[in-house]
Amino acid sequence: MSYTNNKNLPKIRREATRLVHRGWSARKVGRYLGFHHTAVMEWYRKAKVIGDHPIPTRSSRPKSHPKQLSKEIVEKIVKKRLEHGRYAEALHKELLNDGVKVSISSVKRTLERNYLIKKRSPWKRYHPHQDRPYALKSGDLVQMDTIHRMIDKKKRLYVFTLIDVYSRCTFAKAFERMNARTSIDFVLEAQSEATFHFNMLQSDHGPEFGKWFSEQVKKSHRYTRIGKPNDNAHIERFNRTLQEECLDKVSNNVEEINCALKKYLRYYNYERVHGGINYQIPMQVV
Repeated sequence: MSYTNNKNLPKIRREATRLVHRGWSARKVGRYLGFHHTAVMEWYRKAKVIGDHPIPTRSSRPKSHPKQLSKEIVEKIVKKRLEHGRYAEALHKELLNDGVKVSISSVKRTLERNYLIKKRSPWKRYHPHQDRPYALKSGDLVQMDTIHRMIDKKKRLYVFTLIDVYSRCTFAKAFERMNARTSIDFVLEAQSEATFHFNMLQSDHGPEFGKWFSEQVKKSHRYTRIGKPNDNAHIERFNRTLQEECLDKVSNNVEEINCALKKYLRYYNYERVHGGINYQIPMQVV
């Protein structure tokens, strides 16, 4: 059974075997369908094994290759990955230092075949780079993020958080759902509560901050680098503070959390001194 892209051929093979079952010879079936009689005989033998089902097309992938990696090299790549968890480029360099000549593509392919490499999500779309502005006044750079809190094994609630890098003024609110529409509502409510204008928003590549959010928010928006949480360091640190001083003390209920957030944010923005701004209160800086 040679390789083909014809999606109907598996059913044609089944029909050929059915005609043979009815008493047609392999040559007659071959002339009728336009195939060689030896192919019809092979299909008939295959049908005896799988039954009266469409006969699938076998893969054209070769079973072996004269330049394939030896078993020893594959085992070294896998062993190094499991021992230290290094990425493909580092493993490639270590193998070269050990005297093992192998290409970087072969290292990546070996890790992929052994399910030891994490592929980039197809939903992570490319976003053009936008320079990070200097936070010289309130609103120049506002970072956003989302805290996921488990209600039970399958259900979550989401706390959207926002912080102004210059003044450390913050805003947060809990929602039952996480999507771009919720993100828009959150930003609009935060802007109405703030006493300054948000000039630049910054977020990670979460689905709630996707392309639709960037188009509808009607504000300048930039993304952090993938795998670089330090780019959003201010909001990440605020998330930890918020959980330790507020969220961990209330139950996982949206209404209760929002009530607690109103009291805590009033304290955080108007009373709590902040070491990152020389022990001033955020609203004093604003």
